[in-house]
Amino acid sequence: MPDLLSAPTRFHSAYIFDMDGTIYLGDHLLPGAARLVTELRDRRIPVRFLSNNPTRDPQMYADMLADLGQPTPVADIANTVVTTTRWLLANHPDAVLFVVGEEPLQRALRDAGFELSDDPARIDIVVASYDRTFEYRKLQIAFDAIWYHKRAFLVQTNPDRFCPFPGGRGEPDCAAITAAIEACTQTTCRASFGKPDPMMARLAIEGLDVSPEEVVMVGDRLQTDMTMARGSGMGTALVLTGEATAADVRALPHDEKPDYVLDRVDRMIPQAVWDELGWRADDA
Repeated sequence: MPDLLSAPTRFHSAYIFDMDGTIYLGDHLLPGAARLVTELRDRRIPVRFLSNNPTRDPQMYADMLADLGQPTPVADIANTVVTTTRWLLANHPDAVLFVVGEEPLQRALRDAGFELSDDPARIDIVVASYDRTFEYRKLQIAFDAIWYHKRAFLVQTNPDRFCPFPGGRGEPDCAAITAAIEACTQTTCRASFGKPDPMMARLAIEGLDVSPEEVVMVGDRLQTDMTMARGSGMGTALVLTGEATAADVRALPHDEKPDYVLDRVDRMIPQAVWDELGWRADDA
């Protein structure tokens, strides 16, 4: 694998980090994550965190990062709870929603002024999401609103097939919910608000005086993190601590390979800094 690995020789102007599988896995920081984030902040380089996971809102992520020893302002965190709410407010502010999703997403939409309903005759939009309380009743409501009443359409918070767990296990994510609804209604999801949609990249650098070309996206997924970054003109750094494997990278066409491939996330710090400070991988 060493021939596959590549790391930057300079610092970038800003960094966007995926969280699950990149900064932490389960309830633990991944090796080198604290070292990297601390070094960037000490150098006054902007750090932003981005996630497709809608089972937490930004405040919950801030609390989690603080518990892991990385206090982070809520304004520096964005996820699909935020992008979904923003899109619906911009495009369908008066819609009645049926949310196949968990409480953080439902709470954000209610706080934004949306009416949530499980009455199929009144539902305008079915919002599919990562939902660990998914059951047949919810599928039936979505089916009736879209297929029987012919009034609702389907959108999804994110396109992820599964959420990775430590040890290689995982659980079904939003794409599984969306697929179930599409299969029975013979409809197609109209919009997806997570990576790789460029909306996520724009949200992440909102308020920063940097162009996308000066930013690098660091993540563990090829289809979401790396695709979004390429489509947004950002640099790409893939860390092999989550979903993607070395074999996945080797199988990519040349023009889809990430700019950097890392065995651990603190390899984003240039080697010259490692040498200057006498760091070793097993120190962090």
